Amino acid sequence: MKVQAVAVFCGSKNGNNPLFLQHAAELGSHLAVLNLRLIYGGGKKGIMGALADAVLNNGGNVMGVIPKVLIEWEAQHENLTELAIVPDMHSRKKMMYELSDAAIILPGGFGTLDELFEMLTWNQLKIHDKKIYILNSAGFYDHLLNHLKTMEREDFLYEPFSHRIVFCNSPVELFNKIDLK
Repeated sequence: MKVQAVAVFCGSKNGNNPLFLQHAAELGSHLAVLNLRLIYGGGKKGIMGALADAVLNNGGNVMGVIPKVLIEWEAQHENLTELAIVPDMHSRKKMMYELSDAAIILPGGFGTLDELFEMLTWNQLKIHDKKIYILNSAGFYDHLLNHLKTMEREDFLYEPFSHRIVFCNSPVELFNKIDLK
């Protein structure tokens, strides 16, 4: 499936490693240059904000999807191409999945992991077949990768996780693997 819109799930905080923000900005620049629409959580803080700002600063298209409860928490971004305010987190995730052709996971907290695993579960259940790319900035997701290998080795997965998830260490590597044809 040719990718035209990408859902990106990431933290509303910066994290401690400057590479997290740097990779978010690089990813955003690449999205804009490649004319890929960004679908993201709608916040202006943290990695979310750096990503959206990079897309916008490079002339790209950004749609934010934010639940009412998070408008103040994540500080709603005011300069997006489009913003949808939804009633709850489930509506946010569903809309982001429906509007995207693939998902990219950047460093983040509980919400980012929730979004990753819900999308991955829906993928496994054939609710959708969208590829998931994890940007493993500074090895942030190394422990998750090892756990996925354990789940596979212990026969808790129905297929190798690599059929659904692609781990990348840089935005350039990610864009070399994503289907843009």
